[in-house]
Amino acid sequence: MARILIIDDEEPVRVMLRQMLEREGHEVVEAACGDEGLALYRAQPADLVITDILMPRTGGLVAISELRKEFPSARIIAISGGGRDGRLNFLATAKTFPGVLTLRKPFQRAELLQAVAILLPR
Repeated sequence: MARILIIDDEEPVRVMLRQMLEREGHEVVEAACGDEGLALYRAQPADLVITDILMPRTGGLVAISELRKEFPSARIIAISGGGRDGRLNFLATAKTFPGVLTLRKPFQRAELLQAVAILLPR
């Protein structure tokens, strides 16, 4: 199966995603911020990156931009609840990057697995 990098500052979200993906047989690596995720990807590229958008230090949009510059073929799913008020549509910005799929939090397991299947065809 695939090696998937999860970048999210919220540990409960990382744990939930890890459990969902490991049940499907994937290897999961975690990072708590964009800087950490970029370092992990540079050291050993993953088959897929799932990144939150709103994070302290280096956020998801910066991480996506850096990945696109350095690794144009990186497969990426951007996730976000839209911030505290939910009005800012960061996912629309993430969609402007080529090949990035988006999921709005909270999402269902089936939605996540469908996005993974689209980006990681068997």
